[in-house]
Amino acid sequence: MKGGSCYKEAGLDACVANTKHPQWGNKASSSSPQILRFCSSRSLVCVVIFSGIVFFYMFTFTVSPFSCSNNPIIHSSDSEESSAIIRISTFNSSRSSMSSSSPPLPSHLPPPASPATMLRHIVFGIAASKNFWESRKEYIKIWWQPRKMRGFVWLDEPVNEPRSSASSLPIIKISANTSNFPYTHKHGSRSALRISRIVAETVRLNLADVRWFVMGDDDTVFIPDNLIRVLNKLDHRQPYYIGSQSESHLQNIIFSYAMAYGGGGFAISRPLAISLAQMQDRCIHRYPALYGSDDRIQACMAELGVPLTRHPGFHQFDVYGDLLGLLAAHPIAPLVTLHHLDLVDAIFPNSQSRAEAINRLFDGPVRLDSAGVMQQSICYDVKRHWTLSVSWGFVVQVVRGVMSPREMERPARTFLNWYRRADYKAYAFNTRPVARNPCQKPFLYYLSSSSFTNSSGMTVTRYSRYMEQPHPICRWKLPDPAVLVNEVVVFKKPDPALWNRAPRRNCCRVISSSKAGNKKAMTLEVGVCRDGEIAGAR
Repeated sequence: MKGGSCYKEAGLDACVANTKHPQWGNKASSSSPQILRFCSSRSLVCVVIFSGIVFFYMFTFTVSPFSCSNNPIIHSSDSEESSAIIRISTFNSSRSSMSSSSPPLPSHLPPPASPATMLRHIVFGIAASKNFWESRKEYIKIWWQPRKMRGFVWLDEPVNEPRSSASSLPIIKISANTSNFPYTHKHGSRSALRISRIVAETVRLNLADVRWFVMGDDDTVFIPDNLIRVLNKLDHRQPYYIGSQSESHLQNIIFSYAMAYGGGGFAISRPLAISLAQMQDRCIHRYPALYGSDDRIQACMAELGVPLTRHPGFHQFDVYGDLLGLLAAHPIAPLVTLHHLDLVDAIFPNSQSRAEAINRLFDGPVRLDSAGVMQQSICYDVKRHWTLSVSWGFVVQVVRGVMSPREMERPARTFLNWYRRADYKAYAFNTRPVARNPCQKPFLYYLSSSSFTNSSGMTVTRYSRYMEQPHPICRWKLPDPAVLVNEVVVFKKPDPALWNRAPRRNCCRVISSSKAGNKKAMTLEVGVCRDGEIAGAR
């Protein structure tokens, strides 16, 4: 065994010698049985150890929670969705078969796209009262289209409406009695209960082919085409509650920022309206202390779990005074409604009445290009250092000096707060003060006429200078718009697909500012911005 290994009792030199000079031949052959016995004994020990390790791991895996046989979560058949849980023991073996098989189809396929929403798919519910009917019905006549629209005016008491007038109005109905509903608000009116149930009462009429129920007041003016444009962005088969909040920050705090203000109008999709009709009477009983009808609607929406989808085109107009600042800097969104028109100044100050002012808007701009009504465009007369703001179909403002688009797109506070003793800046949006510097006070040119030219395919709107009050004296050495411009002419191509694209302001361009006889006119063009075109003074 000297040649097999070196033991502790053997000297180092002997071990080295045996390693360097192995003895082959008889001595080597005589020692092989001992080597075999030694190796076999060691192999037996290795086999025993290896077997123990294998047994240990098999036992551990058997009692493991990942074992398929003991896992209660994976007892369903492979056809069920729970088979998607990965079985660790069979992952490698099933990978190839999973890759070769096609994925399972979803159990609920999305419904196919439906045709576009039209006016015939909408039912209007208009809240009105006998006391104000004679004056308020004139607003309804402006926007109502008898042969294209469906809807009802819901009154508190019967009225005697002549047939000649009734043909240009929605069908008149009387609201159901609400005396059995509690109402405890000290400063409100029980009429809120009646008005809050108009949507539910309209649903119970069971009209066919209705997609949306639209609510408004008798002094709410709708732009029907723009309402359609907004509703076509939404799936009427889903529960939607769309409208807007108040302009008054304090109003929103007192009532709710999550509430669609009824005077500004709101729309409820058919499935949501049906759900509301089924539970609203019970819901109203739970909120006797609420003030109005729209907060009762919102309370029921909260119980249904449906939030308000806000759209800036619905206007409550909880303000007093002149709407110039709000309308001249309208949000980049279609104008859908106007409200509280009896409480604010006429939108065109040189009109005979508020209704006549709205008629001027509808007879021209709304008829010619409803998508572009009140949309602001900003440009500059570089030679004269003027800032120009065009609110198409409404007003053109000319300001001496260069004001940035960031300033011009903020509404000037030409109006007063709904709460007159409250913070005069407390609005739910950014505003800017009316210019105190007489040189920066805008020159106003209101819409005077509108037409369409077949040869060019463009609308032509004319805006005349408003000269009710003398303009303050300015000491700046800049050209005076009052001397150079009496009329602004704006050319614009109708763009009914404006809101099918991403929201963006139109651009305006100064074409000329020349003298035509005794009439000094500035000519502008408004349209889609060209590549690289911006609203900049340089």
